[in-house]
Amino acid sequence: MSNDPLLQPYQLKHLTLRNRIITTSHEPAYPEDGMPKALYRAYHVERAKAGVALTMTAGSAAVSRDSPPVFNNILAYKDEVVGWMKDLTDECHEHGAAVMIQLTHLGRRTRWDKGDWLPVVSPSHNREAAHRAFPKQIEDWDIERIIKDYADAAERMQAAGLDGIELQAYGHLMDQFWSPLTNELDAPYGGSLDNRLRFTFDVLRAVRQRVGNEFIVGVRYTADETLSGGLNAEEGLDISHRLKQSGMVDFLNVIRGHIDTDAGLTDVIPIQGMANSPHLDFAGQIRAATDFPTFHAAKIPDIATARHAIASGKVDMIGMTRAHMTDPHIVRKLIEGREQDIRPCVGANYCLDRIYQGGAAYCIHNAATGRETTMPHEIPKAAQRRKLVIVGAGPAGLEAARVAGERGHEVVVFEAAAQAGGQIRLTAQSPRRREMLSIIDWRLAQCEALGVTFHYNSWAEAETIRAEQADVVIIATGGYPHTEVLEAGNELVVSAWDIISGDVKPGSNVLLFDDAGDHTALQAAEFIAQSGAKLEIMTPDRSFAPEVMAMNLVPYMRSLQKLDTTFTVTYRLASVAREGQTLVAQIDSDYGGVRKQRHIDQVVVNHGTRPMDELYLALKPFSRNLGAVEYADLIVGQPQTRDDKPDGEFQLFRIGDAVAARNTHAAIYDALRLVKDL
Repeated sequence: MSNDPLLQPYQLKHLTLRNRIITTSHEPAYPEDGMPKALYRAYHVERAKAGVALTMTAGSAAVSRDSPPVFNNILAYKDEVVGWMKDLTDECHEHGAAVMIQLTHLGRRTRWDKGDWLPVVSPSHNREAAHRAFPKQIEDWDIERIIKDYADAAERMQAAGLDGIELQAYGHLMDQFWSPLTNELDAPYGGSLDNRLRFTFDVLRAVRQRVGNEFIVGVRYTADETLSGGLNAEEGLDISHRLKQSGMVDFLNVIRGHIDTDAGLTDVIPIQGMANSPHLDFAGQIRAATDFPTFHAAKIPDIATARHAIASGKVDMIGMTRAHMTDPHIVRKLIEGREQDIRPCVGANYCLDRIYQGGAAYCIHNAATGRETTMPHEIPKAAQRRKLVIVGAGPAGLEAARVAGERGHEVVVFEAAAQAGGQIRLTAQSPRRREMLSIIDWRLAQCEALGVTFHYNSWAEAETIRAEQADVVIIATGGYPHTEVLEAGNELVVSAWDIISGDVKPGSNVLLFDDAGDHTALQAAEFIAQSGAKLEIMTPDRSFAPEVMAMNLVPYMRSLQKLDTTFTVTYRLASVAREGQTLVAQIDSDYGGVRKQRHIDQVVVNHGTRPMDELYLALKPFSRNLGAVEYADLIVGQPQTRDDKPDGEFQLFRIGDAVAARNTHAAIYDALRLVKDL
């Protein structure tokens, strides 16, 4: 038996959880037609196989038709969900993991133009900023209907064989009743705290009448909204005691904060550059005061933090949810004494930001997550050892090297710089984004263990690569910033990379023209604004930085707004000319009929990258496949077998930004899905 606090079993009612690590309820948006089909099941089974004690599905499953998901959630109000959830639960149980699901009615946290186009309901008419719908104030017949919907959904989950359910009460209908900010009803459901809690206890009674007393039921809830006039910590503690004393709740899952704005959501679920475990002590206070089973999750990215949470007695079960998106095998590696091999969560939040933009959750540097039916988390050995030469040691090149090494191939990497990292090194120039370096450091450590050979400070020419006599050559040389986008004056501008790298100092009055909408522009903007310069960020888009997405935008805005940055949308930089000691920028608009000027002393342009493809083009004539990729085979996971030139010297491929400007995840996915079949 291990002495590790994380590996100790925990008894929850009749259920024995095999260790203290869980994945809390979250919705990766993998359902098909609202059902947890093959991909959804494979995602949870992968983590169950690797040893997680409890996998919680659905954040959150909708109990009513007037709670339409704003992204791709499970529809718990449909009877057909039972069969799909049973398949998922049975398979996870085969691997020793418990399974629960989170049930909810979203209340105002949705939109009327989703699903069946039914009115949004809430205990007030107050709009939620995040989803913008003005709700109908809930009526008695709505309350009666929704209570029954909760009970129906709970019964479906019991029928599917789940170990329990969790009711969601932060930002959703249940705690919209709790909060004075969102409950403007009269008695019996509004006014005093007793009245505001009535809906919750009515739901719990209905659920218990349907599923009995043995089925596990918990509540995930905010015990402090941290909003003026909202639910405070004193009331939250009172609610915690009442939930325990009701006898209808088996565990508390505590969070702190509110999620009705992007900023509030980001404080509840912090991203990189923000403090780890910011609400753990608060959850510990609830645990100490109630002496009741308590779960918690909020930026617990590493084993050390999780171990502290359990060893100190702050909570009984600790959630490592985003961490398990990065590495589903955390528990297995911990049991095997391979803690150093755990792929680190870097807090980039690509997973959640994609969900809130309507996409599926993908980890920024584990391209197999969310693709478990097509991409492996563990790389199998190749039938035949081959030699691979990779040019470029950014995220794409390093992932290619790692996967090739796992396949058992001989791998040689050429890198022009003195160290690996590529554009990640630029990203890490921002102090709060230094965690991104773990993407590189983890791969370097894996490659070293696999015997990959690196040649740094090596500008690879075609002759150098041909002399290696490789079977496969992969070009991962990345891109270089493209700034020649103006009608005139391209020679007078600098790139966002110039600013971030420190090669060019910020001016005193700066126009930053962002025509890519990605992190690079806002990183450069922070450097400029923090230097004391006057800064205007201009974009031709109708919103700025669309590629950064909601939660990652929050720290940028908190920084730039304090520094009095001007944000200008729907205008385009046309040209730049010099007049004496100043620059004159001509501004127009894609909408037409506008011509303006700006007098500044520096123009910074962010317009993405162009591929560094000279080496690739030089090697194409010597390759067997002439650089071609058979997409049909790539997509279904078949090896590349094109033989356009049978007397060619090697297969040749390029990946990442050496193909076209995209992002870190795309670069890593390029590498994984190509090299796993070589």
